[in-house]
Amino acid sequence: MSDDNKLSVELRTKFGKGAARKIRAASKIPAVLYGHGTDPVHVTLPGHETMLITRRSNSILELDIEGTHQLALVKDIQRDPVRQIIEHIDLVIVRAGERVEVEVPVHIEGESYPGTIHVVETNTLLLEVLATNIPQNVVVSIEGLEDGAQIQAQEITLPEGAKLITDPEILVVNVSLPRAEVAEGDEATEGESSDDSADADSGSGE
Repeated sequence: MSDDNKLSVELRTKFGKGAARKIRAASKIPAVLYGHGTDPVHVTLPGHETMLITRRSNSILELDIEGTHQLALVKDIQRDPVRQIIEHIDLVIVRAGERVEVEVPVHIEGESYPGTIHVVETNTLLLEVLATNIPQNVVVSIEGLEDGAQIQAQEITLPEGAKLITDPEILVVNVSLPRAEVAEGDEATEGESSDDSADADSGSGE
């Protein structure tokens, strides 16, 4: 566990919107910690350090709760829709050696065949992984793939130790020609067919 993920947090004894506003005004973040059958624990996180850590999805925090140490997974972040500041965080207790299910982003590498485009149909995959070794992303290579190529979840090489929970047949990436090119090709084909018909009619008239 990196020292960058270690946070000293405070227990909260006051609740409600008013108390939460005061916490945020002090550049801190209200949070709740739960899991493993324990009662929820309400804490206050240091604002700046927490924002830096949570830039990465599925962050694991090592909390120092007034002398008690606990690992926690960032489960949900609630943000102000306008200012995008963190208003509240849900944390789930995890233990060393425990496996958890997390949504991991899909990261595309490479370029498909010249003239084609790729569309990411599924942006994240649900994986079961070690809580202390959550991958930052799942890498999918599209290098050289031609029109019509498709990649399903089951075809992707997962990070070591990861198990796929997402439907294995779900479409992740689709490679195709741009619609404009397809439309132009169809028009050209129709034009050729019309010319052929005209030639045939002309011949029959003779």
